[in-house]
Amino acid sequence: MPQQLAQAQALTQLRTAPQLPDFPYSASTLAPPLTPPDSSRQARLNRRLPLLAGGLAVTYTGLTYGLSKAWYTGEKSRFHWFNDFPEWKQMDKAGHFWGAFHESRGAVDMLRWAGLDDRKAIWYGGFVGFLLQSPIEILDGHDPDYGASATDLAANFLGSVGLIGQQLAWNEVRIMPKVSFHTSRYAPMRPNVLGRSFAERLLKDYNGQTYWLAVDVGAFMPATSRWPRWLQPAVGYGAQQMVYNDADANAALGLRAYRQYYLSLDVDLRRIPTRSKLLRRVFYVASIFHLPAPALEYNSRRGLVLHGLYY
Repeated sequence: MPQQLAQAQALTQLRTAPQLPDFPYSASTLAPPLTPPDSSRQARLNRRLPLLAGGLAVTYTGLTYGLSKAWYTGEKSRFHWFNDFPEWKQMDKAGHFWGAFHESRGAVDMLRWAGLDDRKAIWYGGFVGFLLQSPIEILDGHDPDYGASATDLAANFLGSVGLIGQQLAWNEVRIMPKVSFHTSRYAPMRPNVLGRSFAERLLKDYNGQTYWLAVDVGAFMPATSRWPRWLQPAVGYGAQQMVYNDADANAALGLRAYRQYYLSLDVDLRRIPTRSKLLRRVFYVASIFHLPAPALEYNSRRGLVLHGLYY
């Protein structure tokens, strides 16, 4: 009897208890998915990774072929090494760093797109720039006017490491290497080395190149900061009057090579909001270039020089 009385009291309490509001989520919403969370990632890997590998192979083959036709047009020699670090005011080293960095950046982001987890994408893709650019030293090593360069290899390595380090530290790029270019009056003085067409000068004429580091200062500020992340200070490096690597040969033309240092602003196009996938892709690619902007230059010839618009 006591047991029956207790059951009756419990039923009475249930009937008189206040009704709770309906819970807005279904059980299926709260329950973990029945399929493993990595199944969709694996599907993307199976579908996208072969396309990515094939596209990379075709692109690299085409670029290497084009480079061999544009640059390595003379006779070939036995493979040899050459210390070219003192030449061109190290502008070519800056170019190697810039190229390896962005090749690695693209590889990491494409591996993420393909479905690889972040850690693997960073480590596997991070060294792609070094692996892509280093075989160029084989072409250099067979050129009698050049030779394979250990410092080029070091610049390639540093470019890849620079990307890997930022991705591991912040999971994004906050210090972006960029380049700008303008035609110079020196290329026509030695077109076989500095280039004849605009495309060749873009690659060969170091007088017209400037390399930059644009810093996303907004990423280092508190979340309450109103600094627009698309606006970034940038420091640049360039050089002028480089027709020959030999100082006496330059002097015969009335030239003496010198370095240039810049302080400017840059616009990070990736931070401009847009719903267009096409524009986002265009902005992603264009982010490797420094956009024309006012700049303050310092060089040993003229001291400080203010440019209303430098590119």
